[in-house]
Amino acid sequence: MNSSLTGLAITAAAALATSASIVAIAAPDAQPSVNVPVTKIQFGPTGVKDGKSGELLAGPVYGNLGKGPHGTFIRMPAGFVSPVHNHTGAYWGIVISGVAANGVPGAADVQLPVGSYWYQKGGEAHVTKCLSGHECLFFISQDTHFDYVPDGKR
Repeated sequence: MNSSLTGLAITAAAALATSASIVAIAAPDAQPSVNVPVTKIQFGPTGVKDGKSGELLAGPVYGNLGKGPHGTFIRMPAGFVSPVHNHTGAYWGIVISGVAANGVPGAADVQLPVGSYWYQKGGEAHVTKCLSGHECLFFISQDTHFDYVPDGKR
């Protein structure tokens, strides 16, 4: 296994371990132990598009992102720049592949390469980007449902 794949595997394992810890804290022993191979993650459309690069795809691995707490992989096309938006609840993100940026509108991009972490406060307007020439893959964990509220719609 080459070093970038090893790093990717370690990062993915850390993300899943973190999400499992969050679930365990929220409801100890409420769920059985689970293993989800990457080949079994089913990605589906989110309806979130930037008008030129494509659509975000979501691959939930625990919980239900539309209804409550969840851990979900997000695929973002290369060059994707989200419209300014916010979410009702806060979430935590980890970059699994690609180089991302997540920040308030108009701020300079802080490059987030593989292994980077960000926290997004609920209700705060922001823009999320895939800065790399290939798709970005993130793992997000949230204590509530995931929503996407375009700027000015709240």
